[in-house]
Amino acid sequence: MAVIEVYNLQKEKTSQVELMEDVFGISPKKHVLHQVVVSQLAHRRAGTASTKTRSEVNRSGRKLWRQKGTGRARVGSASSPTRRGGGVIFGPSPRQYVHKVPKKVRKIALRMALTDKVQTDHLFVVSDFNLPDFKTKGFVQVMKNFEVRKALIVTEGENENLERSSRNVTWVKVMRYQGLNVYDILNHEHLFLVQSAIAKIEEALVS
Repeated sequence: MAVIEVYNLQKEKTSQVELMEDVFGISPKKHVLHQVVVSQLAHRRAGTASTKTRSEVNRSGRKLWRQKGTGRARVGSASSPTRRGGGVIFGPSPRQYVHKVPKKVRKIALRMALTDKVQTDHLFVVSDFNLPDFKTKGFVQVMKNFEVRKALIVTEGENENLERSSRNVTWVKVMRYQGLNVYDILNHEHLFLVQSAIAKIEEALVS
């Protein structure tokens, strides 16, 4: 098992914690991480882009002018795609961008992402993240203590002061351990884990 330091909010070492090798010590594989990230981003797409074809636009079906004798080119329906206000040909229609990945692969990728943070020394374990109030200034000072930018903070449960104080800090994201995912881990340079959440994460990823 890997052993990592535990800090308080002043970045003072308070103790050590053992990390499970099966969760924080496996070899990362880029193609697995890529597959899961693509799947996550695909699920976020709404797929609601839509256009009307010539049969769906609200236009009269009458012939605009007679076939012969006008000196103009023959013409049919006003809903023709070649006319202004007509239908759209080969336009987008509602669809799903689902890219399914097996649950087992998602778990492996999550373990790989956590391992990457350990190997690159971008993982901080804090004993707790209990702030005295919900002022943004106090939260930013904690981040300055650790000298980090663009961080993901994972807690065990609800932490109102932390969630409210970080709400306006655009380069920080706070989530509970149930929502931990590969994309957010890789998208943020540093990862903060509250010590009490580690056991929950390990339990979820080895079961």
